[in-house]
Amino acid sequence: MKPKVFLAYPIPREVEDFIAEHCDYRKWDSEETISRSQLLKEISDVDGLLISGGKIDQELLDFAPKLKVVSNVSVGYNNFDLAAMKARKVMGTNTPNVLDETVADLVFGLILATARRISELDRYVKDGKWQSGIDDHLFGVDVHHAKLGIIGMGRIGEKIVRRAKYGFNMDVLYYNRKRKLAAEKNLGVKYCTLQELLQESDFVVLMIPLTAETTHLIGREELALMKKTAIFINTSRGQTVDEEALIVALEKGDIRGAGLDVFEQEPVDPSNPLLKMPNVVALPHIGSATVKTRFDMAMLAAQNLVKAVSGEIPPNLVEE
Repeated sequence: MKPKVFLAYPIPREVEDFIAEHCDYRKWDSEETISRSQLLKEISDVDGLLISGGKIDQELLDFAPKLKVVSNVSVGYNNFDLAAMKARKVMGTNTPNVLDETVADLVFGLILATARRISELDRYVKDGKWQSGIDDHLFGVDVHHAKLGIIGMGRIGEKIVRRAKYGFNMDVLYYNRKRKLAAEKNLGVKYCTLQELLQESDFVVLMIPLTAETTHLIGREELALMKKTAIFINTSRGQTVDEEALIVALEKGDIRGAGLDVFEQEPVDPSNPLLKMPNVVALPHIGSATVKTRFDMAMLAAQNLVKAVSGEIPPNLVEE
């Protein structure tokens, strides 16, 4: 008898076919995100669950007595209550590596869009305001040869460094929980304290996981250390930043601008002041959102799922 799994997240047909070879499955067949109450109804008899976000906590585990694995279609896993899952011997998996280059591309898209005011000036043209040359109050700033500070030197951070160093001749500082001597030697980056990075960088990129320690890592005091000409980029998790403090810093002109792919509450409230600011580029959490990368993530999540329900150790087991 094949193991039973529930697919709570839409995946490509080819990935679904792969799962079908190894498992009996049901799926949430709607464009709307599955509700918590509906999810709990679907998992009473399943060995595996494929999902993207949504709390995996004691309540959910109590509704799924046969559950062996939760496979996240995401590199993040802050939705996992790892202690509760460990107590129940339920494995959790994620999809690292396959999205690194794609996210690094987006980081540089945000750097360029904010520095050269691309979104703002796109609206300027489309609104019919371009009557002659533009005044210097609409000028942007250079990215090439500027100083980039990366908070969080993981796999994606290293991909960002390569773009910065080899594509834009930028000096790169980094701050990380653990110093990366190999990156310093191979990539020519300089380690510094968080305070030094914030004070010296022209662009500050936040690339950290969301944990209890990193929640609101960037707040009022940290923003006050940044140059008034600095631009802040966040493609990690919205909760790593005190959003109210960021709003105040932007309103007061304490920093030049921000490029944000993530927010404290998602989808973001249309009344959020950040959405009204011309010096903010706001995106709907699209870090990995390309056709190929999302396919690769779904297939990796499926492979993790199948391995685990088949009694094997999945390749991307979350263990911390």
